[in-house]
Amino acid sequence: MYVCICNAIRETDLRRAAVHCSGDAEACYAMLGKRPQCGSCLCDADAIVFEERELGCCKAAA
Repeated sequence: MYVCICNAIRETDLRRAAVHCSGDAEACYAMLGKRPQCGSCLCDADAIVFEERELGCCKAAA
């Protein structure tokens, strides 16, 4: 699924970036060599980044 249509960023790409980047969605976009265009995706992107980090914490604690 595409999270950001403007930059063609897929959910899997964003989740992968979230694991390696400590910032918010905009920082993850920058890690992918992109920057927000229209910005309508940022709320959902931030939620995905948060979710991925929560899942990572749960996996590490197990």
